[in-house]
Amino acid sequence: MKAYVFPGQGAQFVGMGKDLYDNNPEACELFERANDILGFRITDLMFAGTDEDLRQTAVTQPAIFLHSVILAKSLGADFKPDMVAGHSLGEFSALVAAGALSFDDGLRLVAARAQAMQKACELKPSTMAAVIALPDEKVEEICSTVDGVVVCANYNCPGQLVISGEIEAIDKACELLKAAGAKRALKLKVGGAFHSPCMEPARAELAEAIDHTEFKAPACPVYQNVDALPHTDPAEIKGNLIAQLTAPVRWTQSVKNMIADGATEFVELGPGKVLQGLVAKINPAVTVSGMQ
Repeated sequence: MKAYVFPGQGAQFVGMGKDLYDNNPEACELFERANDILGFRITDLMFAGTDEDLRQTAVTQPAIFLHSVILAKSLGADFKPDMVAGHSLGEFSALVAAGALSFDDGLRLVAARAQAMQKACELKPSTMAAVIALPDEKVEEICSTVDGVVVCANYNCPGQLVISGEIEAIDKACELLKAAGAKRALKLKVGGAFHSPCMEPARAELAEAIDHTEFKAPACPVYQNVDALPHTDPAEIKGNLIAQLTAPVRWTQSVKNMIADGATEFVELGPGKVLQGLVAKINPAVTVSGMQ
């Protein structure tokens, strides 16, 4: 069975999506529609902007979403997923690709999500850190002993976790994690503490936008970040999407569950190769490939 997976923030690069725009009239039309919906020419920034431009959350999120979704649409009848999943922002790409959300609604939600997250980041200084080579349980245990907000935010693959929270709490946790034997506990260049309680103002703001958006049953199960389980019911999908901003991304468990349900081949659609690497570490026996 074939699973398609969609990347999240961090995979962006200057020039992303340009081949699609230049060589596929339908893709070109969708990119131009996106420029109209967003109210600025995101394609100029994607194709010829600077790394700095692309690092702004309000640009990064729609850019990655557009690259992934337009890639899926350009495959036409060849896009036949048995199941889909997306990492964080990528969950929106997965939902549009699987038909649970329209292209326009998906883009509007992603833009609203990016703006809400940006605002939440400005309210309180916060950050994230990658933790390498410690068991998940040990990281959870150490985070729970630290004063202030610090939680496990991304379970990426065995031995690779991202923690998220207030800057002082993250600094203290990194100190303790290194002392406990982590190979690395390194702060990331991100705008704030995504997938943590620090994102509560953004979650509340986005919840309203999601509530007012029409969701349909997808063409195949969508394995969602918050519980790593397959969903096809629009009401459940909505609820999980609302919870996603303050909940951890359970990527390791999602991939394991997809494999247990029959996935033998994983195709990453969108910029970068991050998810291919994570899937291969979670289970080296499956086939991984990507298109960008």
